[in-house]
Amino acid sequence: MAAVRPMIAITGIGTALPPYRMDQADTARRIVNALSSNPDSARWARRIFKQCGVESRYTCEPELLQEAAVCRYMPQEDHSKVPSTADRMAVYKRESVPLALSAARAALADAKMDAEQITHLITVSCTGQFLPGIDAALVRELGLVPSVMRIPLTFIGCAAGMKAICLSKQLVSGDPNANVLIVCVELCTLHIQPSGDREALFGASFFGDGASACVIGVASSQHQHVYQLGDDRSVLLPGGADDMIWEIGNVGFDLYLSPNIPRLIGDHVPAEIAQLGNDEPPELWAIHPGGKGIVEALQSKYGLRDEQVAPSLGVLRDIGNVSSATILFVMKKMREQLQEQGTERASGLALAFGPGLTAEMIQITYVASSVPSKRRKENSHYVS
Repeated sequence: MAAVRPMIAITGIGTALPPYRMDQADTARRIVNALSSNPDSARWARRIFKQCGVESRYTCEPELLQEAAVCRYMPQEDHSKVPSTADRMAVYKRESVPLALSAARAALADAKMDAEQITHLITVSCTGQFLPGIDAALVRELGLVPSVMRIPLTFIGCAAGMKAICLSKQLVSGDPNANVLIVCVELCTLHIQPSGDREALFGASFFGDGASACVIGVASSQHQHVYQLGDDRSVLLPGGADDMIWEIGNVGFDLYLSPNIPRLIGDHVPAEIAQLGNDEPPELWAIHPGGKGIVEALQSKYGLRDEQVAPSLGVLRDIGNVSSATILFVMKKMREQLQEQGTERASGLALAFGPGLTAEMIQITYVASSVPSKRRKENSHYVS
């Protein structure tokens, strides 16, 4: 009799948001007020804030809710009072750990797992750095074993959360006893620039703060509503080296996003998806909403129904782009949608994009119960 292959899955997901909500219309109003002496930039700000698909975001920095005249982050000619990169990193150090802890605890609870069972910890962030880092703080505060294998993925960009998922699947494939905790925390709004340049305004229009976490291991009878993980692929797409750039500046990190990104993804990603060898068109599409145009490009390319991209666009609408943390927000929202529909099983893809231009993707299968239906009927203990 052939041995049954273990089901490697995302067995728990947790998310966390900071307490300060940025209403998109109000934020646009305040930025436009700050640009009153630059009508061209003010018009551009009105346009991009309205069209980017975001209605609200969250920030760890309450000053960003103040009027333009007193907010040091807002566009202004006098940069003498603008927070330096060191100032912003001090806020990051203070605010990132509590958010990371909240998301991690939620993921562990969702996976019905004790902290002592975690064998690997992958921490992900591109919006701040300090040492000892978030990984060391999580070990202490969560009660992880001191010998847990710590793997920090830093400054990789929006695709890093997906990279961590793919890496975790490979780790568990090599050791079925492994349990990997991934924690992504991004404080993107700390890098809003005091500039009226189009690039700075574009970045300010749709990035938000938040944290997400998940547990990856072999699913057992205690797990329900999991994502089984299949083949994965990581690829550097041609022609995109200068289209997504994230560099350290004197007043925060400087972002450049080319308007060509949706076209590049639409042109090159289908061939990469085909390399995964899907026999049937994917039903589930967990797309990292790095921008509304990225989701729309893939929807158009594959003729996806609005329902299939609703989790991605819904996350973008409600919390913005939270960089590496976003993909798990999308997968959590998709899981809620599948539960509401009473779906037992559905297959598809999760994919994200980052600087380079990098594409990270993995096959996923939503499974309502990790116990086969025949076994559930034979043993009422497994009936939910």
